[in-house]
Amino acid sequence: MAPDYLWAVLACALLAALAVFQGALIAGAPLGHLAWGGQHRILPAKLRVGSAVSIALYALFAYTALARANLVPALVSGGFTAVATWVLTGYFTLGVLMNGISRSKAERLVMIPTALALAGLYLMLAMPETNHP
Repeated sequence: MAPDYLWAVLACALLAALAVFQGALIAGAPLGHLAWGGQHRILPAKLRVGSAVSIALYALFAYTALARANLVPALVSGGFTAVATWVLTGYFTLGVLMNGISRSKAERLVMIPTALALAGLYLMLAMPETNHP
């Protein structure tokens, strides 16, 4: 099995790509068909705020992955980080389902595999191993 730092780095890379994507949406890029249900080519103000919140959450999610892999100190405790990693595994699994019901075919084609990959990466991080605190 690959070491946890590999799963954490891959998760962070995907989250960084999503953050760049959300930043482009905030800036008015015509990529709205890939996000938020695909109803808008260019996001309205409320959804741009949602994209900004998403970027902040992605940073927290990335920190959780890095803490679980012991690459940065845990914000609260190792036990809290372990639980948070399981919660994020569930969150991304739910994301697979939610993106699956999107009316936007483009969003389904891009975001289902992305959410599935993140769910798998966080699952690998969540599973108990001897190197976790």
